[in-house]
Amino acid sequence: NFKQIIMFRSHTNGELSLKNLNEEVTLSGWVQTIRDKGFMIWVDLRDRYGITQLVFDQERSSAQLMEEAKKLGREFVIQATGRVIERVSKNPNIPTGEIEILVEKLTILNDSQLPPFTIEDETDGGEELRMKYRYLDIRRNPVKDKLIFRHKMAQKVRNYLSEEGFIEVETPVLIKSTPEGARDFVVPSRMNPGQFYALPQSPQTFKQLLMVGGMDKYFQIVKCFRDEDLRADRQPEFTQIDCEMAFVEQEDVMNVFEGMTKTLLKDITGQEFGNFPRMTFADAMRKYGNDKPDIRFGMEFVELNELVKGKDFKIFDDAELVVGINVEGCAEYTRKQIDELVDWVKRPQIGASGMVWAKFQNDGVKTSSVNKFYNEEDLAKIIEKFGAKEGDLMLILSGNENKVRAQLSALRMELGNRLGLRKGNEFAPLWVVDFPLLEWDEDTERYHAMHHPFTSPKPEDIHLLETDPGKARANAYDMVLNGNEIA
Repeated sequence: NFKQIIMFRSHTNGELSLKNLNEEVTLSGWVQTIRDKGFMIWVDLRDRYGITQLVFDQERSSAQLMEEAKKLGREFVIQATGRVIERVSKNPNIPTGEIEILVEKLTILNDSQLPPFTIEDETDGGEELRMKYRYLDIRRNPVKDKLIFRHKMAQKVRNYLSEEGFIEVETPVLIKSTPEGARDFVVPSRMNPGQFYALPQSPQTFKQLLMVGGMDKYFQIVKCFRDEDLRADRQPEFTQIDCEMAFVEQEDVMNVFEGMTKTLLKDITGQEFGNFPRMTFADAMRKYGNDKPDIRFGMEFVELNELVKGKDFKIFDDAELVVGINVEGCAEYTRKQIDELVDWVKRPQIGASGMVWAKFQNDGVKTSSVNKFYNEEDLAKIIEKFGAKEGDLMLILSGNENKVRAQLSALRMELGNRLGLRKGNEFAPLWVVDFPLLEWDEDTERYHAMHHPFTSPKPEDIHLLETDPGKARANAYDMVLNGNEIA
């Protein structure tokens, strides 16, 4: 029993209510705030379950107890025993807001120096300072809630996969290096000088061995390590839900993990999700310029080669691809706002050489930054190709096909953020399927596996390996959620 084992407290700071009126209770936790009126002192006591108000009253508390209460400071760890009483001034914003504890005994378990930042949801501490004092940061609700949420999701994953017949198997962390997508972290062996272990980028080899050993459904929530350059979605170590199945086809695997994701999304959002849409890799690249599109909003790519070439505009004439997006309702953007977007795509991280724009203004006027080369009829055809309506703004990039798709994809995502189209409370999962098996590496002048060497080609494309390897498709598929590859 929790209350029998944890003798420092009879209750947590998030559970007491009017039902406990007049009970004697013992609470422990951290001092959140202190309000000292001289004749009366209120202390908000916090643990991970919530906050309970303690009260020290000159009329009802001893002089010694009042002196002890005056010594308290923020983040002191204390134990308080007292009687549950009804609050005069109730706080409807917290579960314990109808009661307070009239303290009869106070023990300071540990005092504290003044914290370097406030332990509040909206703190005054910068990220670097909070990382230095991570143990303090964990006391804040935003961090605490994420840890609890992660725990709950891990439990649900384990329950779901266990019910599907999977078994959880731990695999070694000190392993022999295997060829994968990044560099290994290495650990020198004390017992074998000059030799090294590698930290696993994934348990790929081990789960294959488990399949050979007859364990046909395996999973683990596992730590992986990759020595690669840091990016927004890359870090040296990360945790993944690692799975493997035997005697299955692609559809079997997709059904199991789509079901798991639906279960998790329902728990998170309360919404039921139907079958996830599917999109081929080729369509994802053609419509969105990347293989993990965020489909919460539109702005699909519109290719313009057949309309804009041959009009003596050299930038378009020399380009392998001219492609754009329609930004609905933004024709009122000023020249300054558009120039800022031009500067944004010309940054080294994006690498575009410039940007052309066209507007279908609210008054019906059609104009562009290249009116010199395209007459009114040309412009009408371009706007029609976009499917634009009055009030829309079209942004157009050109150049090498692969590069310009990546550049326009980055611009699309940036505009999605700026216009509030990537809403945190909306979820749009999909499968991206039919990835190329191989991709050409200009540096080594040879083909490499696009996903990893363990991916098999589609049976109907095996003959292409001899004649046109770049066109062979793989039995590879990614689950994408809101622009992030999650499986």
